[in-house]
Amino acid sequence: MILEAIRRELVDLHDELPRNGLVVWTGGNISARDPETNLVAIKPSGVRYGELTPERMVVVDLDGRVVEGDLKPSSDTSSHLYVYRHRPDVNGVVHTHSRYATAFAAVGRSIPVHLTAQADEFGCEIPCAGFAVIGDYSIGRLVVEGIGDSTAILLKSHGVFTIGGSARAAVKSAVMVEDIAATVFIALQLGTPDVLPDDAVARLHRRYTTVYGQ
Repeated sequence: MILEAIRRELVDLHDELPRNGLVVWTGGNISARDPETNLVAIKPSGVRYGELTPERMVVVDLDGRVVEGDLKPSSDTSSHLYVYRHRPDVNGVVHTHSRYATAFAAVGRSIPVHLTAQADEFGCEIPCAGFAVIGDYSIGRLVVEGIGDSTAILLKSHGVFTIGGSARAAVKSAVMVEDIAATVFIALQLGTPDVLPDDAVARLHRRYTTVYGQ
């Protein structure tokens, strides 16, 4: 089985999506690119999370040709591959319809930096791109063109895409964007939260990415 370690990790990472309340039923998916071969492993289409196994993950090349796997790859595969072809620094992509972040997407609203947690993790606002119908690379193009310095982007009337240097990093981004969206939504019911100054955001993000942790 090719990309065995990556496919095993993807099973574990997909468990994080329902565990963190980011998906319902079979909505949402994660892919991971192997930087040595440029092959991509991705969730099969319409398979429930509890039924995923390493063998069921589908391996495709960057043109979408199935290299190994008996099931159809995710219907979002073309968008994932568009991101990988245009962002060589990205080795993980996550798509969810997490509730609070998608509520912002439903009204086409980006999330400014109201919280230190957002400054830490993203270092910028979480942008909202336009609308595209699923089925080809159009969504991937919106992600690449609109994500900027963020690792997360909202897609109007659709949901959330996150990226990372690894699939695990992209999953962390998906967890964080939903937590931030939920907190900001609640804050907006109470009043008008302040936007943090750009210099404070830059300092917080720099500290988090260079000093925080082990």
